[in-house]
Amino acid sequence: MHNIPFSPPDLSELEINEVSEALRSGWITTGPRTKQFESEIATYCNTEKAVCLNSATSAMELTLHLLGIGRGDEVIVPAYTYTASASVVDHVGAKIVMIDTAPDSFEMDYDYLEDVITERTKAIIAVDLGGVICDYEKIFAAVESKKALFEPCGKIQSAFGRVAVIADAAHAFGASRHEKMCGEIADFTTFSFHAVKNLTTAEGGAVTWRNIDGIDNEGIYREYQLLSLHGQSKDALAKTQLGAWEYDIIYPAYKCNMTDVMAAIGLKQFERYPSMLSRRKEIIEKYDAAVHPLGIQTLTHYGDGFSSSGHLYLTRIPDITSKQRNEIIIKMAEMGISCNVHYKPLPLMTAYRNLGFNIKDFPNAYAQFENEITLPLNTVMATEDVGYVCRWLECILG
Repeated sequence: MHNIPFSPPDLSELEINEVSEALRSGWITTGPRTKQFESEIATYCNTEKAVCLNSATSAMELTLHLLGIGRGDEVIVPAYTYTASASVVDHVGAKIVMIDTAPDSFEMDYDYLEDVITERTKAIIAVDLGGVICDYEKIFAAVESKKALFEPCGKIQSAFGRVAVIADAAHAFGASRHEKMCGEIADFTTFSFHAVKNLTTAEGGAVTWRNIDGIDNEGIYREYQLLSLHGQSKDALAKTQLGAWEYDIIYPAYKCNMTDVMAAIGLKQFERYPSMLSRRKEIIEKYDAAVHPLGIQTLTHYGDGFSSSGHLYLTRIPDITSKQRNEIIIKMAEMGISCNVHYKPLPLMTAYRNLGFNIKDFPNAYAQFENEITLPLNTVMATEDVGYVCRWLECILG
């Protein structure tokens, strides 16, 4: 029997050696490797700047702070996502406005989006689920249509003159749509480099942003640095300059910077990333060839004008209940195959029920969840493992 974990990290001697070098250098917190990683991310995403942080969650929350979003404001999020997409809204004191998915879709209902934008709406957090970039053309069309309602607060909101569009691209680093890279499409894009992600730094994340008329990118970069390091006017690297010990605290902020040890992993992962993305595509194509003849629906990762990062292989088994879905997952586990579910809609979670959300108001999200099974997809898998997963799925479905 095989043992196929769901999403183990793909680490090589390159990463191990670079981490060792970082440790030997004596510089293990935010320093030259983190700055290099930021530069490489920005170049890859076709943006002028990137900021590395300790998680995608921090990247989203600091972006809301950067935009001046807080009490009395509203932020629209999809019901079909992980909690981080919504919890950050609660953290800054704003109101979560949840939206259902479109019928038979993992993406939010764009036709309904325009209807929930009010004069209090300050941002939309869209989710690039499974590595597939969602339809930002429709999202921007919706915010433009409600531009007259927008009531800006602060310099950046005024520069936009409309609701800001934030991409929760935790799954989508390396994806593209209409010849644009994930990272240069939404106003702000947040990435995750958690251990289960395509490219990992163990924990970690980053944010990129498009140029904003009238706003200096260096100023935005500096603001992220302040927000992520207690509001301190100098980071540790700057304080190493001769006589440069003194610093100020501009405002009481947070502590969520990336370390050079984490960046060391990321830098070597980056060198290997093209081949890792290619391998994910090979696995997805093998899965597609095996499961589509069984009538199983899957998330479409590649097509005309778009290419996924291939992060998750989401399937939907027709005409089964959630109980039957769970039984299939158990049977797969008995054969050494670890599967998962992406996602249990937020209104089913205690935290969001306590905030007043009811799953009955999100029937499409529940329908997507009820029969969803995510198959293991990672670059540690051998081709033989992929075949093993497919054979047992077919056998169990009978």
